[in-house]
Amino acid sequence: MQNGVQANRGYLIMNQATSACKYTGIDRDYSIEDLAAFHGHLGPYIVLGYRMGRYARKNFCSDPFQMKAAVFCEGVPPESCLADGVQIGSGCTLGKRNIDIIAGSDIRCEFSCGERKMIISPRQIAFPPQSGDDSDRLIEKLAEDMFSMPDAELFTAILRQSSG
Repeated sequence: MQNGVQANRGYLIMNQATSACKYTGIDRDYSIEDLAAFHGHLGPYIVLGYRMGRYARKNFCSDPFQMKAAVFCEGVPPESCLADGVQIGSGCTLGKRNIDIIAGSDIRCEFSCGERKMIISPRQIAFPPQSGDDSDRLIEKLAEDMFSMPDAELFTAILRQSSG
């Protein structure tokens, strides 16, 4: 690594501390409209992923070039929508190759930075009934409500040191 730039398979990888880019906006909080614009609609899982990613960035590792994210879920929508929210909230992105979706039955996000790991697990989501003409609007309303809930009502977070 030289001047904060590391070569990796012919590509240059920068870190946040030495990046001269003034356009990252990584420290900004995104609005509910921003989430819907990025994702194509507003749903509970993008909101939950965003809040988990933002929590990890603010309380675990602020450098999106050093942090990695693993999103554990069924691997298909709507649960996989967590990954879109995690990208916006944490700065871990598919393009940087520091986020993965791992298919399984449990829902959680694991963030790592060096030897440390933060595991964030969602609390139970009270979904509205999936029938009726207004079910899409009820899902959107749930997402709106989740956006402003305290973190502790949405998820739990555990910090661990990686072992060997």
